Amino acid sequence: MITKNIIIDNVKTLFYALIIAIIIRSLLIQPFYIPSSSMEPTLLVGDRLFVTKYSYGYSNHSFPFSPPILNKRINFTEPKRGDVVVFKTPMDNRTDYIKRLIGLPGDTIQFIDSNLYINNSEILKSVISKNDKIYCGNRTIDVLTFEEKLTNDKSHKSVYLKDFSFQNSDIFIVPKDHYFFLGDNRDCSKDSRFLSSVGYVHKNNLVGKAQFIFFSSDKSVGSFFAFWKWHKSIRFNRFFNKID
Repeated sequence: MITKNIIIDNVKTLFYALIIAIIIRSLLIQPFYIPSSSMEPTLLVGDRLFVTKYSYGYSNHSFPFSPPILNKRINFTEPKRGDVVVFKTPMDNRTDYIKRLIGLPGDTIQFIDSNLYINNSEILKSVISKNDKIYCGNRTIDVLTFEEKLTNDKSHKSVYLKDFSFQNSDIFIVPKDHYFFLGDNRDCSKDSRFLSSVGYVHKNNLVGKAQFIFFSSDKSVGSFFAFWKWHKSIRFNRFFNKID
């Protein structure tokens, strides 16, 4: 009888812990892992970060497995240009992407001679470095690093291949209730420029705002379990860095 009571108590404890974890993950904060180089130099492969779920309100995608329990976004707060946002891709409504918000509903976006234009105004960028190397998938590429200043005066780093491979584009007109996203690694990012794979993102697909990095490791140096390499693989200097 005592053993049975202990088992029941343990099951109850696990159940309550699971409910609390789901509530925290759905309504407050959720950890994410960066698997690709599309947001370098802002985010590196191996970064682990916290995303606040309440920043833009809640939709089906706020909950695990995106259950169809909400027919609209509730407590919606408009995201700001320049935010780094996690969203579900419109193509499958399952895959999580993280990019920088560039275009708001009604905006026109275009690249002309490798320069970004928002509503016919060129986004000014100043060179920070001409000799940086970053990843693009498994390749290392030579890039120019810029500081870009958006129309709301928010600044961030972006990188371009030295030959500016993405030079000109069509005019993108962001539909109502949708957003336009770009990766900071401009020549190595699948983002809203590619309408067949990402395109414009509806506000219901927003998951949350990236806030800060809590852990980072470089798998190319060694796995986490190779503790004798931690001094090389763990990027201690990135711990608790705020994401701008």
